[in-house]
Amino acid sequence: MPRTPLRRRAVAPAVLTATALAIWAGGTAIAGAAPVTTLAAGPAAATALAANQASHDSTADHTWNESDVSTVTLTGTGATSTSSNVTVSGSTVTVGAAGTYRFAGSLTNGQIVVNSTGTGIVRLILNGVTVTNSTAAAINIIAADEVLVFLQAGSTNRLTDGSTNANAALDSAADLTIDGTGSLTVTGNGNDGISSADGLVITGGVITVTAKDDAIRGKDYAIVTGGTITATGGGDGIKSDNDADTTRGYVSLVGGTVTLTSTGDAVQAATDVIISGGKLTAKSGGGSTVTPGDTSTKGLKGGVLVVISDGTNTIDASDDGVHSDANIIVDGGTTTVATGDDGVHAETNVNVSAGTVNVTKSYEGVEGLKVYVTGGSVSATATDDAFNASDPAYGEMQNSPNALISITGGTVIVSGGTDGLDSNGALSIGGGNVIVAGSPTRGGGEGGLDSNGALTITAGTLVSSGLSASTSTLPTAGQGWVSVTFSANQAAGTVVHLATTSGTQIASYQSSKIFKGIIFSSSQITRGTTYAIYTGGSVSGTAVGGGLYTGGTLSGTQSTTVTAGTQTTTGGGPR
Repeated sequence: MPRTPLRRRAVAPAVLTATALAIWAGGTAIAGAAPVTTLAAGPAAATALAANQASHDSTADHTWNESDVSTVTLTGTGATSTSSNVTVSGSTVTVGAAGTYRFAGSLTNGQIVVNSTGTGIVRLILNGVTVTNSTAAAINIIAADEVLVFLQAGSTNRLTDGSTNANAALDSAADLTIDGTGSLTVTGNGNDGISSADGLVITGGVITVTAKDDAIRGKDYAIVTGGTITATGGGDGIKSDNDADTTRGYVSLVGGTVTLTSTGDAVQAATDVIISGGKLTAKSGGGSTVTPGDTSTKGLKGGVLVVISDGTNTIDASDDGVHSDANIIVDGGTTTVATGDDGVHAETNVNVSAGTVNVTKSYEGVEGLKVYVTGGSVSATATDDAFNASDPAYGEMQNSPNALISITGGTVIVSGGTDGLDSNGALSIGGGNVIVAGSPTRGGGEGGLDSNGALTITAGTLVSSGLSASTSTLPTAGQGWVSVTFSANQAAGTVVHLATTSGTQIASYQSSKIFKGIIFSSSQITRGTTYAIYTGGSVSGTAVGGGLYTGGTLSGTQSTTVTAGTQTTTGGGPR
């Protein structure tokens, strides 16, 4: 029977306004190099991005003349420089004006400071730099219009702070961009690894971050368009936390390879998480084998919106794999989720129109007030409901006028420990391919199809199985269907064929779980017409997915005949 969530953590009220940005994609632009290019996002991501605070990053930031570069040589306890804009006081090296500076060498218990109160960008080229500080940030950007940290090709760079530092090992009060092809290892022993109090953009580099709290943080936005990032956070992995401005506080992943391991959320945004490319691998809270507690340990967490328009995303989360306090939109990409709680969870709507979503392990697979699938491919395996449209404002047995599962296109393959498709309100199938496996152990109020409101089937190809194939009243209008309940449970692996009485196979289905009831619906089924049910033999024809095949050659033994639009109980079939 339909369920409201068993446990739901308190969330801040959602501001239903998408955040956005204009993104400049990553490059390693130096003097004479090609300009930074713009990466195109999918339609949903583009819509979200267009309404947002613009990124500070631009093509010109990544281009300079070598003749304008000043050198700074770190000597362990001090430094020398060719620029009058660089001052040295003991092991503190301060850049006081806009310009381009190439650093090399090391500082022991020292610091690179940027304090540029004038206009213009400060570029810090790191060419083999090691800075450690026992009490403060290794690089501390106090003031600047914006700062570019550029990792010279072939260079290895290391920044480490002390356990008493309250900020970050690479700490910026200004807009910060990181680019290049060299490597950067950041160890935040005190708090965060890389942090900007304004915007943060990473367009290149091989970056490894380990932090006591958040690994990578941009207050206004955190954008990744390129590079290879490996980040481990005692708090969150990548985070943007400006909750005072609805156009800020977002995380955008456009490109690059990002691997996150976090004790808290892997990706956390006060407003939007927008993924339009790249490769993301995220593990939060110890992964899907860990029971979630009071601390948020989600894979992707958006305070307003989560959009996935492209990219390859693999999420292993203790808490929800993909979570939004309002809406989730998927219109591209490939997203694989294993979780100890919900695979994809929105407090309001889940919309899938393209792309692939594969929830391999979950408590509930896909959950929202309304769940829409109009295209793409969605598969979900859950110990409770595979799809759940839940309305906390209504009781478990009440019919909510707000809750809805609507499938009008794409392919949906679900396996539920209780229900396959479970709606506190209506359940509508109007297209696509829908393959449902309900509970193999619980009948009665649990089934493949389960809705408190009306069940409608108007188009598409459907097969539903379980101890109860449907707990909802099957529709008396719309597309034809046949329903069979065997007198005994059928073993996992049993093959059931639907054919015309003249022997033409319409579909064959091999269940992965024990079942007793089965429902077929397709455009080839006409109400009032008699059809034959066969069991045994083998599946054949065109593979739809989830054990369903259409067409093919009929095999097995006839078990019974059924009239479309009438539920049938039979004693036939293998035991």
